[in-house]
Amino acid sequence: QVQLVESGGGLVQAGGSLRLSCAASGRTASRYAMGWFRQAPGKERELVAAISWSGGTQYYADSVKGRSTISRDNAKKTVYLQMNSLKPEDTAVYYCAAGTKWAILPSKATYDYWGQGTQVTVSS
Repeated sequence: QVQLVESGGGLVQAGGSLRLSCAASGRTASRYAMGWFRQAPGKERELVAAISWSGGTQYYADSVKGRSTISRDNAKKTVYLQMNSLKPEDTAVYYCAAGTKWAILPSKATYDYWGQGTQVTVSS
């Protein structure tokens, strides 16, 4: 069993930046593909970014491409999502997810473990 704990969310003004962190603990596999999802009120949970176990392959949703960076530090068992130029529409609960295999087009089904989420609120 793997536990994922997100942190770094909070309230930020439009145009600001946040770095979300996801720390893994418990019984873990050596390699996990990781993803960040978000869910706004009344909307479906959507993929924001994904990264392979090595960090060599990344995916970004069009909505955040160019202003977000996903990275990982496997020694710390932590994945990060740096979000810049934040917009009010970025407001959502952000979830970290881990899966045993990389998918070219990651989806919710790609991932086996999920964190509880961290709230990101972007004010105008």
